[in-house]
Amino acid sequence: MTRGSFAERLDRVLGERKNCLCVGLDPDATKFPTALRGMEPGKALETFLEGIVEATRPVACAYKLQMASFLSFGPAGMALLPALVRRIGEGHLRILDLKAGDIPNTMSLYARAVFDQMGFDAMTVSPYLGWESVEAAATDPSKGVFVLAHTSNAGARDIQERSIDGNPLWESILQGIRDRSGPGNLGAVVGATFPEALGRARTLLGGNVPLLIPGVGSQGGDLGAAMRNGKGAGSGALLISSSRGILFASSGDDWKEAARAEAVRLSRGMALGPA
Repeated sequence: MTRGSFAERLDRVLGERKNCLCVGLDPDATKFPTALRGMEPGKALETFLEGIVEATRPVACAYKLQMASFLSFGPAGMALLPALVRRIGEGHLRILDLKAGDIPNTMSLYARAVFDQMGFDAMTVSPYLGWESVEAAATDPSKGVFVLAHTSNAGARDIQERSIDGNPLWESILQGIRDRSGPGNLGAVVGATFPEALGRARTLLGGNVPLLIPGVGSQGGDLGAAMRNGKGAGSGALLISSSRGILFASSGDDWKEAARAEAVRLSRGMALGPA
């Protein structure tokens, strides 16, 4: 894939696929298809995720791999991360859902591990330690950094909606992203479960800053509202993530076919028309 800014790469992928589907890879051994449950856990994990990728590759724009899910499988899960990145390939954007947040020198190490060693195209980070922390992870314009702004969980209100100088904290985070968006590799995480926040985010960020939108499906976010409120300029500047609804669409022998069917259904609801 030709390198450019991450926002340009996203625009190119969305334009090719004509949708904004991000498949969330959040494996949970207790929900694996029945046929895989007798396998050694590491082998079951590999078989399951390779099957999901194979089934959804034709329609997906991106894959978001949840670090905690892979950690839960121990060394086998961690070893699979870079292998799965290679298996997915450069034709799709590969995001590590890490939610990293630490002092700058540590964030630089995270970036080195995630981007240079494992080959991911983007990762999620927390801004809690300040913008120097975020900037330390975002030195390569071709690698995306999605900053947590308003997340999809119900407890998001506890801290993210607290007032800072008369504005909610999450809006201050968006303003910080907007002010630093020149290199084209900063984006925001805003949950589909808060459609009014999603619309506000697009207004504050403008049309070109990428949005990563979790919460459609099992968490109850409305896909139509996410599309209306989140779509930006060009090919859309957004990725809408669905995890459990695709991964665990069936526990029977048809699990790959069911995952493919759900991904196709969602992609049709995420269709992107002409700019």
